[in-house]
Amino acid sequence: MSAPLPTFRPPAADGGKLARRLRRQVGQAVGDFGMIEDGDKVMVCLSGGKDSYTLLDLLLQLQAKAPVRFELVAVNLDQKQPDYPEHVLPDYLTARGVPFHIIEQDTYSTVTRVIPAGKTMCSLCSRLRRGALYTWAAANGITKIALGHHRDDILATFFLNMFYQAQLKAMPPKLRSDDGRHVVIRPLAYCREDDIAEYAAQQRFPIIPCNLCGSQDNLQRQAVGRMLAEWERQQPGRSENIFRALTHVSPSQLADRQLFDFNFGATPASFAWPVDGADETATTQA
Repeated sequence: MSAPLPTFRPPAADGGKLARRLRRQVGQAVGDFGMIEDGDKVMVCLSGGKDSYTLLDLLLQLQAKAPVRFELVAVNLDQKQPDYPEHVLPDYLTARGVPFHIIEQDTYSTVTRVIPAGKTMCSLCSRLRRGALYTWAAANGITKIALGHHRDDILATFFLNMFYQAQLKAMPPKLRSDDGRHVVIRPLAYCREDDIAEYAAQQRFPIIPCNLCGSQDNLQRQAVGRMLAEWERQQPGRSENIFRALTHVSPSQLADRQLFDFNFGATPASFAWPVDGADETATTQA
């Protein structure tokens, strides 16, 4: 992290085919899911990684041509990681003329103290980070919280939930928090990670490495990522088809009794079928 900071290079007016594709995908996602409305104050959560830099960059470009007026403010959580280059984000954001705020909270020490060495730190780190960002948003009139999750993040989350939690759920492009106080948006929902990585390299964003997130080789998310990459190599377009499937759900073709009433046409006697054994009962009621 002591390497010289790359010189910021403002994007070209057009930016080439890749930039146009990403702008189109972000604009489409924002429109499809009603992510940004007139008068919104959007907090862009900026971690210093390729995804959040790309998110901020594309929203800035779209802001000038958007059919509605909205504010952008970049917010970073300084987790007090050792050797963290505190000057990088303020220098970059000042050069771009972007309003920003740095939250200082030592979540690094908390995570490394609570989580045993070699265990996955992402879950606790994410909860602490989310809590700090949500608190700042509530105190500063933020109406939308923009996160840098892309299409491949959404797919990986879908398979992680299915493989390890026995649930069919992913990351929605737009989400109201459990307490109802915040609306979270993911404008990169239609964007491929490979495209984002290429764009970030083209723009020479000053990437800040993280000593926690993604630093453990045994993470389940990395294993799922490798699986998806291999599928895509064997059959290009498979990931896109899986993502499209998440937008075309047929509740009656699944088996969730809370989501679809399967009792149509049934008589009361149909509900009293005997079940032998505790194991079968548990399975039936799961």
